[in-house]
Amino acid sequence: MAWEDTFWEISKEITELKLKKQFDAQLEKMRWQDHHKYRDTRDCWQYARNKVVNEYYKKKSKKADK
Repeated sequence: MAWEDTFWEISKEITELKLKKQFDAQLEKMRWQDHHKYRDTRDCWQYARNKVVNEYYKKKSKKADK
């Protein structure tokens, strides 16, 4: 998959789930963490996307269990 496709798909998913604010906050947090310091942009975006989307679905499933 081309880099542009990755960025497009991540942006589309984040926008559809209305998680832009959380995604941007996660990227900002990662910017200052040493273990993310030398990752390329695509890896950072994929990591942030996975973290934010997984948290979203965990919260959603907890609400459904109530």
